[in-house]
Amino acid sequence: MTKIDIIQSVYEKLGFSKKDSADIVESVFDLIKDKLAQGEKVKISGFGNFVVKEKRSRRGRNPQTGQEISITARRVLTFKSSQVLRKALN
Repeated sequence: MTKIDIIQSVYEKLGFSKKDSADIVESVFDLIKDKLAQGEKVKISGFGNFVVKEKRSRRGRNPQTGQEISITARRVLTFKSSQVLRKALN
């Protein structure tokens, strides 16, 4: 499923115009993106949690050459599905 598919579903189910549907979907994604960028947790009830985690820098190894390299610190996005979603999938 793509963003266009989501916009189409909003258009069909809620009866908004395609432009309004696109604006709604974009607004929701922008809001989620902004909150995650601020380091906040995003919890969507019945769906799951999006959390940004900090990873420390560490030593790694290039698997092709075996050469040791330094992996820089970074932020990663994780998602954990809710019990309701897991139950619906199984």
